[in-house]
Amino acid sequence: MTAIAQDVLPIFILILFGWMLVRLKILSAEIGDGLGEFVFKVAVPMLLFRTIANADFHGASPFRLWISYFAGVFVAWTIGHLIASRLFRRERREGVLAGVSAGFANNVFIGLPLVERTVGAEGIVAMSILLAIHLPLMMIAGTLMMERAEQKSSGQPSQGLLVVSRQVGLNLMQNPLVIGLAGGMLVQLFGGPLPPMLDGLVGQVASTAAPLALISLGMTLNKYGMLGNVRIAGTISAVKLVVMPATVWLTSHLLGLSPQWTAALVLTSSVPTGINAWLIANRFGIGQGLAASVITLSTALGVMSVSLWALLLL
Repeated sequence: MTAIAQDVLPIFILILFGWMLVRLKILSAEIGDGLGEFVFKVAVPMLLFRTIANADFHGASPFRLWISYFAGVFVAWTIGHLIASRLFRRERREGVLAGVSAGFANNVFIGLPLVERTVGAEGIVAMSILLAIHLPLMMIAGTLMMERAEQKSSGQPSQGLLVVSRQVGLNLMQNPLVIGLAGGMLVQLFGGPLPPMLDGLVGQVASTAAPLALISLGMTLNKYGMLGNVRIAGTISAVKLVVMPATVWLTSHLLGLSPQWTAALVLTSSVPTGINAWLIANRFGIGQGLAASVITLSTALGVMSVSLWALLLL
């Protein structure tokens, strides 16, 4: 248990450290936004690029990995949606948002640092394969379902699958994470790994991804809060932190994934809700309080859930 705590606690201590920097007015929340932008646009893409470029996949197929993880997403999303719409009687769009909040893990800002620290290089390879399709699928699914719910609520025509997919696709082509992954794949195709000098330079930038991601996340959390919604946020957080990783663990075992890949997938599925849930809520102008409450509460409770899953897996 001590070894697990030494791996997991620093993750959340750095988030708390970032939160305190803003809370005590040592730094402004805007600096946290800048740090987050650097992490998202530079440091994490460099980490993904270097990982994919230097990885030895041993001919492994990604499909079992994707099925294992997205089985957890599907179950958590469905339960979250039903809890909000049936149990708490929220309207259609908030039901969709509850599903997004239950199934959208913070893989970049918490999942990557956690897996790198606890599982190691093999876990980062699994994370890179997951991230290659995670953001596109989640953003397209979330946007389409919100569009559909909005159309049913207002009676206005939906933009449709092709329009939404085109919009999301154009955004993803400019997404730094996608560019980093694509660059690493190109190096793989042309024989890789990276030359030593280039590898060293990229590695120095990539090494800043984990600590800066966690600190910037903590600084950003000052913008949110509970904003009411305690009961529903607590229920959705429980689905996110318990049900989703349990489903991923079961599916990974049924499909025979390696212990390292299973640990990486379960741990990243057990982390708190990602900020993308709030971005979708903000775009459609509804449920911002619910999304913010789930992000805040799941982050506060995440240290316990992640520690328990790490204890079971490692």
